[in-house]
Amino acid sequence: MIGLLIGRFQPFHLGHLDAVKFALSSVDELLIGIGSSNKFSEKRNPFSADERKEMIESSLDESTLGKIKIYYIPDVNDHDKWTYHIDEIVPKYDVVFSNDEFTHTLFGKRGIKVISVPLKQREIMSGTDIRVKIRDDQGWSGLVPDGTKKVLLKINAKDRLTNL
Repeated sequence: MIGLLIGRFQPFHLGHLDAVKFALSSVDELLIGIGSSNKFSEKRNPFSADERKEMIESSLDESTLGKIKIYYIPDVNDHDKWTYHIDEIVPKYDVVFSNDEFTHTLFGKRGIKVISVPLKQREIMSGTDIRVKIRDDQGWSGLVPDGTKKVLLKINAKDRLTNL
């Protein structure tokens, strides 16, 4: 069975890592869609799709990497066409993993099964909050996998977030 997990991963954090592991406990292969892939250098979307892909790949072990494929999902600004647009980019999938109510609704309208992902410490595992912590130098590194941390340091995420 093939699953689909879509997220912006701004940045890829431990909650996202748990979502990947949760999804892989139910499927043989996981397609990961990097949402808003056409957005970067913005306050809400500071990291490019390539940077986010690197965060994901550098945070997963070899056996997990063998079970995932990553795709870029640009925004189309048309909710009715969004899921169909995704279908033009990724191969056929059997189930979608998401906690986003809107995603549940849009895929549900098409009769596609959506499974909710258990949220890990959502009060602190939020990309928005982690970006603020990076910008303000407030102990963010324990909230992201080591691979993500290395990428964020390499690209000098603190300066980027400060200047947006």
